[in-house]
Amino acid sequence: QVQLRESGPGLVKPSQTLSLTCTVSGGSIATDAYWNWIRQSPTKGLEWMGTMTYGGVTYYSPALKSRTSISRDTSKNQFTLQLTSVIPEDTAVYYCTRGITYWGQGTQVTVSS
Repeated sequence: QVQLRESGPGLVKPSQTLSLTCTVSGGSIATDAYWNWIRQSPTKGLEWMGTMTYGGVTYYSPALKSRTSISRDTSKNQFTLQLTSVIPEDTAVYYCTRGITYWGQGTQVTVSS
């Protein structure tokens, strides 16, 4: 059973960089599947942010590409989202997923001074 868990700060100030980590168990991020970051807010609904393949190739939403970066640490079986220059509209619940089948529980991030 694949399990994912997001971790990171719940509160970030405007203009700062948000960094979230997804820790994966029950499956390897380096051997199969596509690993995603998705967020949900009341105003925008579900929004795909980006994907890292098991081979380490990344794809980003055009709307967020200039501010988004996904990296990984295969030794820890973790992948990380960085979102730079955050604004209040980045307030959302952030999820990491394996494909569309397995989701973490989500972590609330609020951007506020």
